[in-house]
Amino acid sequence: MHTVWKGAISFGLVHVPVKMFAATEDKDVHLRMIHKECGTPISNVRTCPHCEKEVEWEQIAKGYEYEKGRFVLFEPDELDAIKPDNTRTIQILDFVDLTEIDPLYYQKAYYLSPDQAGSGAYNLLLEAMRQSGKIGIAKIAIRSKSSLAAIRPLDNCICMETMHFPDEIRSLQQVPNLPEQTTVNDRELSMAKLLIDQLYAPFDPGKYTDDYRVALQEAIQRKIAGEGADIVTAPAAERTNVIDLMAALQASLEATKPAAGAPVADAAMGGTGDPGKAKPRGTRTRKKEGAVP
Repeated sequence: MHTVWKGAISFGLVHVPVKMFAATEDKDVHLRMIHKECGTPISNVRTCPHCEKEVEWEQIAKGYEYEKGRFVLFEPDELDAIKPDNTRTIQILDFVDLTEIDPLYYQKAYYLSPDQAGSGAYNLLLEAMRQSGKIGIAKIAIRSKSSLAAIRPLDNCICMETMHFPDEIRSLQQVPNLPEQTTVNDRELSMAKLLIDQLYAPFDPGKYTDDYRVALQEAIQRKIAGEGADIVTAPAAERTNVIDLMAALQASLEATKPAAGAPVADAAMGGTGDPGKAKPRGTRTRKKEGAVP
C-alpha cells in the first residue's frame, strides 16, 4: 500500500506515531474522450476564453468569485500563511459512542498503522477504544484541507474516517415535498414490516457487486475480441527526438572546433604543432648520428 500521510494521533499526553493508507480504491471503468476521425485521445487544454489563447501555469492565480465576474486573488504564500498550523497530528477532541454518529457525516476511510517505535501506544489506544466501546472524534489536515475524523477500532487496526463539518450538511428543510406528518394504514404497515422481516439477512458485503461495471468490462472485452470498427489506434506522435539529437550533435561539433588561427593539436598533426610540417602516418624518422636512442 502507498503511504498517503505520516504523523501521529494525539490524545491527552499520549502521542501515537502512525502511517495512513487509503482503505478504499476506485474501481470505476474510466472512459476517455476520443477523436473518432483519427482515434487520438482529446487533451484538456487550459485556455482563456477572453484572450482566446492557451494559458501557462505561471500565468494562473487562484481566486474566489465574491460577486458575479469579480474575483479576489491569492498568491501561494498568502494561502500557505493560513494553512492549519499542525498538519502532522490527528488531535482527538472527544470520545463518543459510534451509534451517535449519522452515516451522513462520513466521507472517506483510511487505515492507520503504527510507525517506527509507536506500536506500544498504538496497541494501548486500540484496546482502550475496543473495551470502552467509544470512538474518537478528531481534527486532521490532509493536503491543506481540514476535516473532522472518526477514529475507531477495526479488528486489529485503527481506522479513520474523515467526516463533514456540520455546516456542510444540508438541512432537511431544503428538501422539497417532504411529508409534514407520517400517516399510514395500520394493515399496510404490518404487511410492510412482515416483508422487511422476510428480507432480513446478516450484512455480507461480498454478495454485492457493481453490475454496471461488470457489464461494461464484459462489453469492452467483446469489442476487443471482435476487432471491429470500434477498435481504433491512435496515430504515433511525431518523433522530435531525432531532430533534437542531431541538433545536439551539431552543437557539440561546433563547440569542439579549434578557433581560427589556433594551433592544431600535436596528436592530430604528428606532434610538430605546425600543420605545414605534419608527418605522414606510417613513416619513421632517421636517427641523427650520436643521438641517444
